[in-house]
Amino acid sequence: MLNATILIADDDEDIRLALNLLLSAHGYKIIEASNAKEITIKAQSQQPDLVLLDMNFSLDTTSGQEGLAILAQLKPLAIPVILMTAWGSIELAVEGLQNGANDFIEKPWNKIKLLNSIEQQLKLSKVTQQNQGFKQLLSNETNKHWVSQSQSMQQIEQLVEQIAPTDANVLILGENGTGKSQLAERIHQLSLRQHEPLITVNMAAIPENLFESELFGHQKGAFTDAKQHRTGRFTLADKGTLFFDEIGSLPISLQPKLLRVLETGQFEVLGSSQTQTTNVRLISATNADLDKLIDEDKFRQDLLYRLNTLVITLPALKDRIEDIQPLSEHFIALFCQKYKKAPLAFTDNALKKLKQHSWPGNVRELSHVIERAVLLAMTDSIDDKQLMIEQTTNKAAGDITLQPLEAAEQQLIEKALKVSSGQVSEAAKLLDISRNALYRRLEKFGIQYEA
Repeated sequence: MLNATILIADDDEDIRLALNLLLSAHGYKIIEASNAKEITIKAQSQQPDLVLLDMNFSLDTTSGQEGLAILAQLKPLAIPVILMTAWGSIELAVEGLQNGANDFIEKPWNKIKLLNSIEQQLKLSKVTQQNQGFKQLLSNETNKHWVSQSQSMQQIEQLVEQIAPTDANVLILGENGTGKSQLAERIHQLSLRQHEPLITVNMAAIPENLFESELFGHQKGAFTDAKQHRTGRFTLADKGTLFFDEIGSLPISLQPKLLRVLETGQFEVLGSSQTQTTNVRLISATNADLDKLIDEDKFRQDLLYRLNTLVITLPALKDRIEDIQPLSEHFIALFCQKYKKAPLAFTDNALKKLKQHSWPGNVRELSHVIERAVLLAMTDSIDDKQLMIEQTTNKAAGDITLQPLEAAEQQLIEKALKVSSGQVSEAAKLLDISRNALYRRLEKFGIQYEA
């Protein structure tokens, strides 16, 4: 792991010098500390990638107890530690490993063995950090299915196959529920980074005061509620792909920091002055009008230029009728398996109704409709009645009542609250926005709700 920072913690100046010369020659950045207090201060403030920790300082020369005490102080920082002592013993090694050390080196050290141990621990540490974010990758089959039979989706698929192997940033536009996150996963699967992590961040679901911590991480004690070290998404996604959903929700105050990391690959963990580096391929998505946000000084134009190297606009489901049947057949198979039901089929009337529906909620709405129909099915087929979708077919644009956009938004929110019996979480799901976003709108319109 080139450019990794190693803290050499030893009270012997000659030992520190020898290790500094050896490790610097192999591309490592070196920090030195000569006593217990200095070790903990530098470990907390500079967040090294690994600590080489001597077992004996001022208290004695053989027991290793001072080294074990320092090890206990370093444990909350989650930094790999290799212990060193000139008075090695199996008992001391076992005790150190049981108390959180990663390896044990005896002085005088074997150079090859020491370098191999350092390299191995740095690799293991990186895997551990990535695994903290891997749960985001364990999506169900709904998120992994990709249908592109319609002409519009065929054109997108052709473009995706062309751009996926590059590292160009991609901006995905489209209505809610059109499958922007699935497209991001598709691009990652076809990229040269496919064996590295894909980390997803829903920007609309993050409270404004936690954005910086979520993206860049924080040290323990960086702010009031920072009880332990947190690894940021840019670190988790290193060498892989980072997907920012609802990028238009990013606060204007944080946009310069995002711009910097996109331009230089550099950032600082919250509470640390040490510069970190990352190598990610960024994919962003939004249904917001970014040009309008720029005019309102809510989004930086130079950041948009970094995000939109390539732009893909996903069509609404009503504009890709050819994909409705294969998507529906995928969902019916998926939910039959999920709920352990025998295979089901659509009647002709059901397929006709699916294709005639306007699908204002797009693919996400289709998924919900099919799931409900599978649950309600009493025979080996699903007919049009079990779909339980309102007739919104062939409604002309002129039939829609024109009114101010904010008034329409307020009506939708009030209707969602009524349908959900005042449950804010359920209303937010119906409206396809985060709960925090709905709370902001409730406050904006002065709508009363039960906490």
